[in-house]
Amino acid sequence: MTQSTIEIIVGHSPDADDAFMFYPLTAGKIDTGGYVFRHALHDIETLNRKALKAELPLTAISVAAFPDVASRYAMMRAGGSFGDGYGPVLVSRMPLALDALRGKPVAVPGLKTSAFLALRLAINDITPVVVPFDQIMDCVERGDCAAGLLIHEGQLNYKEHGFHLIIDLGVWWKDRTGGLPLPLGVNAIRRDLDPAVSVDLCRLFSESIAYSLSHRADSLAYAQTFSRGMDHALTDRFVGWYVNDLTVDMGARGETAIRRFLDEGARAGHVRSGEVVFSPEIG
Repeated sequence: MTQSTIEIIVGHSPDADDAFMFYPLTAGKIDTGGYVFRHALHDIETLNRKALKAELPLTAISVAAFPDVASRYAMMRAGGSFGDGYGPVLVSRMPLALDALRGKPVAVPGLKTSAFLALRLAINDITPVVVPFDQIMDCVERGDCAAGLLIHEGQLNYKEHGFHLIIDLGVWWKDRTGGLPLPLGVNAIRRDLDPAVSVDLCRLFSESIAYSLSHRADSLAYAQTFSRGMDHALTDRFVGWYVNDLTVDMGARGETAIRRFLDEGARAGHVRSGEVVFSPEIG
């Protein structure tokens, strides 16, 4: 690196939607103005734990985990994943009503994930069993848990594996809130960075996502390499769900959804209360 180059380590998940967002930065498709991005790929629960130690200057994080790191990170307006009438799904091998799960073991992808917070708001008295997200269907199939909470591609292909839907938490949340999207993941930027650097990074992330949306075919081809066996059509659908106008800039609707989600979680005693600090404006 030259003296004028600034390296930024970015933590994100090795998933098709994140890959789609970061493709322009990874492939040099936009002018980064001297910033060089190095990616640290981890599942979201690992990223949540790393954020507790403020290990990364910029990282993806579950919205539900953000209150634990709010003193050291600001929430970026670009890069958010929202379930706008869709989202994590709770499934079982046999048809079940939600109330039938009270007191039963349920496989979840992490205790700090937004999917689990949404589930706790929908039904609190279950026994969570933390299972890697890509092993949850197997866990339910074996009968180790009565149901499983699916994120990532499992939201789209669970029917192909013979599972039955108990509740789609994105649908449930939108009905509950009168139309708000379910906030799932965001990017967090460390508050000790130079303010000018923070503004630059917020702008570049928004530009990267906008570029991918306007050059969809190339960006989707790159994202396909992170699709974990999904065919092109399913990857396209998955990316379309979680990379859209709300991802370029969450705007007032996204901010309102996040504040409502965290306020409800705090009132129920599931997350810390406190004000969310958003990253600098980029305009």
